[in-house]
Amino acid sequence: MTLVEILSDIHIVNEALAEFESRYGILSDTFYEWYQQGNEPKDDAWVLDFAEWAGWYKSRQRLLEGLVE
Repeated sequence: MTLVEILSDIHIVNEALAEFESRYGILSDTFYEWYQQGNEPKDDAWVLDFAEWAGWYKSRQRLLEGLVE
């Protein structure tokens, strides 16, 4: 994967994360720390959103690690 492709993917992931941050009013870093502690959403309807959000967050972390390597 080229640097340009990685950066493009990071921008796509950041857009997805921004949508979740706007919807739930919390930054992704804070959300993910909370989620990793085993916390669950107040509303059962949010469970799938939170799982997807965590997936996007992990994707961004992997992409950022690719920039360092």
